[in-house]
Amino acid sequence: MGTRLTPEQADFVAAVRDFAKRECGSREQRDALTGNGRDPHNADIYGRLAALGWLGVCLPEEYGGAGGGLADACLLLEETSYGMVPAGGFITTVITAKAYERFGTERQKAEVLTGAARGAVLAIAMSEPAAGSDVGALSCRARQGPDGDWLIDGQKTWISNAHVADSILLVARTDEAKHAGLTMFHVPAGTPGMQIRGIETMGGREVNDVFLSGVRLPADAVVGEVDNGWRQLMAGLNHERLFLAANMLGLARRAFDDAVAYVREREQFGRPVGSFQALRHRIADLATEIECTRLLVREVAADCDAQPDRLFPREASMAKLKATETAKRAALEGMQMMGGYGYATEYDMERHLRAAVVSTVYGGTSEIQRDVIGKSYGL
Repeated sequence: MGTRLTPEQADFVAAVRDFAKRECGSREQRDALTGNGRDPHNADIYGRLAALGWLGVCLPEEYGGAGGGLADACLLLEETSYGMVPAGGFITTVITAKAYERFGTERQKAEVLTGAARGAVLAIAMSEPAAGSDVGALSCRARQGPDGDWLIDGQKTWISNAHVADSILLVARTDEAKHAGLTMFHVPAGTPGMQIRGIETMGGREVNDVFLSGVRLPADAVVGEVDNGWRQLMAGLNHERLFLAANMLGLARRAFDDAVAYVREREQFGRPVGSFQALRHRIADLATEIECTRLLVREVAADCDAQPDRLFPREASMAKLKATETAKRAALEGMQMMGGYGYATEYDMERHLRAAVVSTVYGGTSEIQRDVIGKSYGL
């Protein structure tokens, strides 16, 4: 793909933009769909995206997908984020689905990937109260009994979309070795012994605590290989960070466009405030940063599609770092340029800021991304 869209991709982007404008184009529509901005996922909108075939954009055709690549999924994430479409479940779904596609059994793929293409939401549970950036330190324990079933006890935290998920991909400890003792498990929603409690955040109901007490799973609930969960997680990090980058690229573009629209219309001292050099230069710098981010995200996506068996840890970390920091800057600058109106809930800028700030934390903090990039140069 490079950085240019194919005619098919351009048509796809135009269709998503039209959908977003029609369904979520006004503040009144968005407030009604999100409970005044407190719920980033709307099941009805999500179902309509599924009916259009878009949720399976990068899933194999044999499981109901469109057979597209990561670049196509990135375009959907970017445009739904820009259009403020409340389809928050898609990002964890596409991240999790790629893990099942790579490591799941045929039965698991038939169930999970087909479900995802039809509108099922997926979540992945890694983080724990004492294991965030250091995922290898997790303590949630899975023990296999003599009958082959697995018994799982522990707690997960900050689990995005667990409250709306049809299933959770759980990472648990099956051996004492820090990294060589982790295993992935398929856990359907409603499994006895699993309790989900929401965590209220600046962004509303996004993340959850997940408590597991005596959860019993069959032997075939293992996704991939026992004790090989760490390597499986590492294999999917380029997907996760790339998708997060695409999502925040869309938000950065939206915050920028909203700020430009405001400074064009807002007048002080007899002329639009955007005509003053101080703001004009801010706009110029932001536009340049966003364009650099767009080129980087699309190039990394193209590389991942062109070489699907190769990992791109440095490039994916660069994309995630650049996009999330740019989105945060765009929202902060937008608020500053709009003054008090940027802080008021009447406008979307404060909502952009709440969504952008946390993006430099989840999916690996900006500090972790910098560490990955630095280590890739032998430092």
